[in-house]
Amino acid sequence: MIGYIILGVAVILVFTAISAYNTLVKLRNNRENAFADIDVQLKQRHDLVPQLVATVKGYAAHEKETLDRVVSARSGALNARTIDEKIAAENALTSALAGLKITVEAYPELKANENFMQLQQEISDVENKLAAVRRYFNSATKELNTSVESFPSNIIANMFGFHKEVMFDLGAEQRADLDRAPEIKF
Repeated sequence: MIGYIILGVAVILVFTAISAYNTLVKLRNNRENAFADIDVQLKQRHDLVPQLVATVKGYAAHEKETLDRVVSARSGALNARTIDEKIAAENALTSALAGLKITVEAYPELKANENFMQLQQEISDVENKLAAVRRYFNSATKELNTSVESFPSNIIANMFGFHKEVMFDLGAEQRADLDRAPEIKF
Protein backbone atom coordinates (compact mmCIF):
# COMPACT_ATOMS: atom_id res chain seq x y z
CA MET A 1 0.00 0.00 0.00
CA ILE A 2 2.75 2.46 0.96
CA GLY A 3 4.58 1.45 -2.23
CA TYR A 4 1.56 2.54 -4.30
CA ILE A 5 1.43 5.88 -2.49
CA ILE A 6 5.14 6.47 -3.09
CA LEU A 7 4.73 5.42 -6.73
CA GLY A 8 1.71 7.74 -7.08
CA VAL A 9 3.62 10.68 -5.61
CA ALA A 10 6.59 9.93 -7.87
CA VAL A 11 4.33 9.82 -10.94
CA ILE A 12 2.72 13.13 -9.96
CA LEU A 13 6.15 14.73 -9.47
CA VAL A 14 7.35 13.46 -12.85
CA PHE A 15 4.25 14.77 -14.63
CA THR A 16 4.57 18.10 -12.81
CA ALA A 17 8.21 18.38 -13.90
CA ILE A 18 7.35 17.48 -17.49
CA SER A 19 4.51 19.98 -17.51
CA ALA A 20 6.72 22.74 -16.06
CA TYR A 21 9.46 22.04 -18.62
CA ASN A 22 7.00 22.04 -21.52
CA THR A 23 5.49 25.31 -20.29
CA LEU A 24 8.93 26.92 -20.10
CA VAL A 25 9.73 25.76 -23.64
CA LYS A 26 6.41 27.12 -24.90
CA LEU A 27 7.00 30.47 -23.21
CA ARG A 28 10.56 30.72 -24.55
CA ASN A 29 9.29 29.96 -28.06
CA ASN A 30 6.51 32.56 -27.71
CA ARG A 31 9.14 35.14 -26.76
CA GLU A 32 11.32 34.22 -29.74
CA ASN A 33 8.28 34.37 -32.03
CA ALA A 34 7.40 37.79 -30.63
CA PHE A 35 10.91 39.00 -31.41
CA ALA A 36 10.57 37.64 -34.96
CA ASP A 37 7.58 39.99 -35.33
CA ILE A 38 9.80 42.84 -34.13
CA ASP A 39 12.44 41.83 -36.68
CA VAL A 40 9.94 42.26 -39.51
CA GLN A 41 9.20 45.82 -38.43
CA LEU A 42 12.87 46.56 -37.82
CA LYS A 43 13.68 45.43 -41.38
CA GLN A 44 11.16 47.95 -42.72
CA ARG A 45 12.61 50.62 -40.46
CA HIS A 46 16.16 49.83 -41.58
CA ASP A 47 15.08 50.04 -45.23
CA LEU A 48 13.51 53.48 -44.72
CA VAL A 49 16.39 55.08 -42.79
CA PRO A 50 18.79 55.47 -45.77
CA GLN A 51 16.02 57.12 -47.79
CA LEU A 52 15.29 59.52 -44.95
CA VAL A 53 18.98 60.33 -44.48
CA ALA A 54 19.44 60.96 -48.22
CA THR A 55 16.46 63.30 -48.28
CA VAL A 56 17.65 65.26 -45.26
CA LYS A 57 21.21 65.39 -46.65
CA GLY A 58 20.01 67.42 -49.60
CA TYR A 59 18.66 70.12 -47.31
CA ALA A 60 20.96 69.94 -44.32
CA ALA A 61 24.37 69.07 -45.68
CA HIS A 62 26.17 70.67 -42.72
CA GLU A 63 24.34 68.40 -40.23
CA LYS A 64 26.83 65.64 -41.00
CA GLU A 65 27.33 64.55 -37.39
CA THR A 66 23.63 63.90 -36.83
CA LEU A 67 23.30 62.04 -40.12
CA ASP A 68 26.43 59.99 -39.45
CA ARG A 69 25.04 59.03 -36.05
CA VAL A 70 21.84 57.71 -37.67
CA VAL A 71 23.77 55.79 -40.33
CA SER A 72 26.12 54.34 -37.69
CA ALA A 73 23.24 53.33 -35.42
CA ARG A 74 21.46 51.66 -38.34
CA SER A 75 24.64 49.76 -39.18
CA GLY A 76 24.93 48.61 -35.56
CA ALA A 77 21.31 47.47 -35.62
CA LEU A 78 21.82 45.51 -38.82
CA ASN A 79 24.92 43.78 -37.42
CA ALA A 80 23.39 42.82 -34.05
CA ARG A 81 22.90 39.07 -33.73
CA THR A 82 21.39 38.16 -30.38
CA ILE A 83 18.11 39.46 -29.03
CA ASP A 84 19.96 41.42 -26.32
CA GLU A 85 22.33 42.99 -28.89
CA LYS A 86 19.38 43.89 -31.12
CA ILE A 87 17.55 45.54 -28.24
CA ALA A 88 20.58 47.70 -27.39
CA ALA A 89 21.25 48.55 -31.05
CA GLU A 90 17.62 49.46 -31.72
CA ASN A 91 17.57 51.72 -28.67
CA ALA A 92 20.62 53.51 -30.11
CA LEU A 93 18.89 53.84 -33.50
CA THR A 94 15.73 55.18 -31.89
CA SER A 95 17.82 57.77 -30.06
CA ALA A 96 19.64 58.75 -33.25
CA LEU A 97 16.35 59.12 -35.12
CA ALA A 98 15.05 61.35 -32.33
CA GLY A 99 18.14 63.55 -32.79
CA LEU A 100 17.41 63.69 -36.51
CA LYS A 101 13.84 64.83 -35.82
CA ILE A 102 15.20 67.71 -33.74
CA THR A 103 17.57 68.67 -36.57
CA VAL A 104 14.75 68.63 -39.10
CA GLU A 105 12.81 71.21 -37.07
CA ALA A 106 15.38 73.81 -38.16
CA TYR A 107 14.54 73.31 -41.86
CA PRO A 108 10.98 74.45 -42.70
CA GLU A 109 11.52 73.88 -46.45
CA LEU A 110 12.49 70.27 -45.73
CA LYS A 111 9.38 69.69 -43.66
CA ALA A 112 7.31 70.83 -46.66
CA ASN A 113 9.11 68.49 -49.09
CA GLU A 114 6.73 65.83 -50.42
CA ASN A 115 9.31 63.02 -50.36
CA PHE A 116 10.27 63.88 -46.81
CA MET A 117 6.64 64.00 -45.71
CA GLN A 118 5.96 60.58 -47.24
CA LEU A 119 9.05 59.08 -45.58
CA GLN A 120 8.07 60.62 -42.25
CA GLN A 121 4.61 59.05 -42.59
CA GLU A 122 6.06 55.64 -43.44
CA ILE A 123 8.52 55.80 -40.55
CA SER A 124 5.76 56.92 -38.21
CA ASP A 125 3.67 53.95 -39.32
CA VAL A 126 6.57 51.54 -38.75
CA GLU A 127 7.28 53.08 -35.33
CA ASN A 128 3.62 52.56 -34.32
CA LYS A 129 3.75 48.94 -35.46
CA LEU A 130 7.05 48.52 -33.60
CA ALA A 131 5.47 49.84 -30.43
CA ALA A 132 2.68 47.26 -30.73
CA VAL A 133 4.99 44.30 -31.34
CA ARG A 134 7.34 45.46 -28.56
CA ARG A 135 4.41 45.40 -26.15
CA TYR A 136 3.64 41.84 -27.25
CA PHE A 137 7.31 40.86 -26.91
CA ASN A 138 7.48 42.35 -23.41
CA SER A 139 4.30 40.52 -22.47
CA ALA A 140 5.78 37.22 -23.70
CA THR A 141 9.02 38.01 -21.84
CA LYS A 142 7.09 38.79 -18.66
CA GLU A 143 5.25 35.46 -18.86
CA LEU A 144 8.53 33.59 -19.32
CA ASN A 145 10.24 35.49 -16.50
CA THR A 146 7.31 34.86 -14.15
CA SER A 147 7.44 31.15 -14.89
CA VAL A 148 11.24 31.05 -14.49
CA GLU A 149 10.98 32.72 -11.08
CA SER A 150 7.85 30.95 -9.75
CA PHE A 151 7.79 27.78 -7.70
CA PRO A 152 7.90 24.90 -8.71
CA SER A 153 8.82 25.75 -12.29
CA ASN A 154 11.89 27.67 -11.07
CA ILE A 155 13.43 24.34 -10.06
CA ILE A 156 12.99 22.96 -13.57
CA ALA A 157 14.16 26.29 -15.05
CA ASN A 158 17.39 26.12 -13.06
CA MET A 159 17.95 22.48 -13.98
CA PHE A 160 17.56 23.12 -17.72
CA GLY A 161 19.22 26.53 -18.06
CA PHE A 162 16.17 28.75 -18.41
CA HIS A 163 16.83 32.22 -17.03
CA LYS A 164 15.21 35.60 -16.68
CA GLU A 165 15.25 37.50 -20.00
CA VAL A 166 15.50 41.23 -20.72
CA MET A 167 12.58 43.36 -21.77
CA PHE A 168 12.63 45.61 -24.83
CA ASP A 169 12.54 48.95 -23.03
CA LEU A 170 13.38 52.53 -23.90
CA GLY A 171 17.02 52.40 -22.94
CA ALA A 172 18.81 54.66 -20.50
CA GLU A 173 19.08 57.71 -22.79
CA GLN A 174 15.40 57.83 -23.68
CA ARG A 175 14.41 57.05 -20.09
CA ALA A 176 16.39 60.11 -18.97
CA ASP A 177 14.57 62.22 -21.58
CA LEU A 178 11.21 61.04 -20.27
CA ASP A 179 12.17 61.77 -16.70
CA ARG A 180 12.80 65.44 -17.56
CA ALA A 181 9.88 67.83 -17.45
CA PRO A 182 8.88 69.08 -20.90
CA GLU A 183 10.02 72.55 -21.86
CA ILE A 184 7.16 74.77 -23.00
CA LYS A 185 7.94 77.85 -25.07
CA PHE A 186 5.64 80.52 -26.44
